[in-house]
Amino acid sequence: MTIKAILFDMDGVLIDAKDWHYEALNRALELFGMPISRLDHLTSFDGLPTRRKLELLSLDRGLPRELHEFINELKQKYTMEIVHTRCSPRFVHEYALAKLKARGYRLAVCSNSIRLTVRTMMEKAALAKYLDLMVSNEDVTHGKPDPEMYLRAIETFNIRPEECLVVEDNENGIRAAKAAGAHLLVVQSVDDVTFDSITDRIAEVEIEKQKAISEEPRA
Repeated sequence: MTIKAILFDMDGVLIDAKDWHYEALNRALELFGMPISRLDHLTSFDGLPTRRKLELLSLDRGLPRELHEFINELKQKYTMEIVHTRCSPRFVHEYALAKLKARGYRLAVCSNSIRLTVRTMMEKAALAKYLDLMVSNEDVTHGKPDPEMYLRAIETFNIRPEECLVVEDNENGIRAAKAAGAHLLVVQSVDDVTFDSITDRIAEVEIEKQKAISEEPRA
């Protein structure tokens, strides 16, 4: 078996939470008269940790850095309020992870969100019980697009990068997965994350491996 582990991004992959993060961050930024547009959030901030978003706002729009900690705490508070009211199980995801787990794959979620948000979302979505590992931005020195998060999961599972399939939806996560040396399944939304889409991609990886072996020069 070429693929031994499947590593999922969270927001936009297992949880339809992109708008939640946008709403929570904007609610905090509006207190200081510095809201961002939905387009800016999707094109410039998608998939980044909140602290990195605030740093970009300081560089681009002069947000005082002494406000970072307060805004970050507010954003996390507002995010959790949204999670508790809107996050719920999706059968298609429960089915996919249950079937993959039953087939012997190691499963992890690797997210640029903080640890509390990751764990709460996974529990509210009824997916925590299928996961062998959760990696948050608090578990690494550098979040995505740095590959550290995926490399940490790969090391924890004691496997090679080429034995992993990463499921991602945004450019920063895609860059991280490629830099880690893992195989990649790119999805457009949470609706694309199904048992069939994942197993179809695994089958493609197996075919690619067999083709590469057959094309190796023989002694």
